[in-house]
Amino acid sequence: MAKRDYYEVLEVPKTATADEIKKAYKKKAIQYHPDRNPGDATAEEKFKEAAEAYGVLSDPDKRARYDQFGFDGLNGASGFGGGGFGGGQGMSMDDIFSMFGDIFGGGGGFSGFGGFGGSRSRQRGERKSQGSDIRIKVSLTLEEINSGVTKKFKLKKLVPCQHCHGTGAQGGSGMETCPDCHGSGTILRTQQSFFGMVQTQAVCPRCGGEGKIIKDRCPHCSGDGVVYGEEIVEVTIPAGVAEGMQLSVDGKGNAGKHNGYNGNLLIQIEEQPHKDLIRDENDLVYNLLLSVPQAALGGAVEVPTLDGAVKMKIDPGTQPGKMLRLRGKGLPELHSSRRGDMIVNVSVYIPETMSKDERQAMEKFQTSDHFQPTLSVKEKIFRKFKSYFD
Repeated sequence: MAKRDYYEVLEVPKTATADEIKKAYKKKAIQYHPDRNPGDATAEEKFKEAAEAYGVLSDPDKRARYDQFGFDGLNGASGFGGGGFGGGQGMSMDDIFSMFGDIFGGGGGFSGFGGFGGSRSRQRGERKSQGSDIRIKVSLTLEEINSGVTKKFKLKKLVPCQHCHGTGAQGGSGMETCPDCHGSGTILRTQQSFFGMVQTQAVCPRCGGEGKIIKDRCPHCSGDGVVYGEEIVEVTIPAGVAEGMQLSVDGKGNAGKHNGYNGNLLIQIEEQPHKDLIRDENDLVYNLLLSVPQAALGGAVEVPTLDGAVKMKIDPGTQPGKMLRLRGKGLPELHSSRRGDMIVNVSVYIPETMSKDERQAMEKFQTSDHFQPTLSVKEKIFRKFKSYFD
């Protein structure tokens, strides 16, 4: 099956809210659920396709990357772990049923439906808690974007408690099996649905799914195993990033309770304006201001680039609005050897004041045939002017 646009898969507009996306996915998941379509390979593929689409569009970070870069934005970004630009691909059926069950309040299997998935339930067992993500902004110059840069951040975050070594238990008292779920981390619930009676699994509210509870709580962290602290994090930002792009550094977010998994550090890129250059995707635009003699006589001029000034040849009779191109002098493409170009837009400065001698000289030029625009020049300049409105 050819890969389709995720919004098309769920039949929602790109402006759809989170609730609309969730509602659309529930509709598709019920329609193509394997229990309702036993042995139907096409339905199973559509069930997986809908789950993949929901996995991306329900996550604000993944959705933003997908909206900006399409499927390319969901590929793994080297240097930032699997969470860098990962999408919803590679989900197993267990993952899909778990997600489906979470949306409906329990497991993915449906009571009363035989066949594939009817008796499927995910045994979670003991599971670790997940720390929350930390979001920060970093402001970069075009020079830093051009070459890539390593930044250090001092983060105020949740860190493991040093007194209990992150366990949450006082004096090594340890943990004991949760009496409610008997160590499984989940409890069974039976509830009425539009499919009939459905038996589902839910996270045990007493132990939070960990399967164990603390005997004696650590007084320093109140049994959570985490306290507020600071950490210096060093991050290498690759060349070619852009305004609004978000990078993810695995494991550098808040620590999880009871030695759980750390959250991620999410870095949003901000781009500082440059005094001479304007960014247009990977191209850079520079406005070259020539004097009337320079434009008329031609010569060599210096143009600033991010790698230092370069010399350019100006042909005699260069007209305002002419675009000159320096190949490969723009910004690098992210995770690629390709680079943009430097676009040099020519402007000509007309003197606002002149001395008496200068005015007399200009009056002589005014009657010269070489200072009168020809019909072909007029047409060329008009076509350039007209292109701004096309």
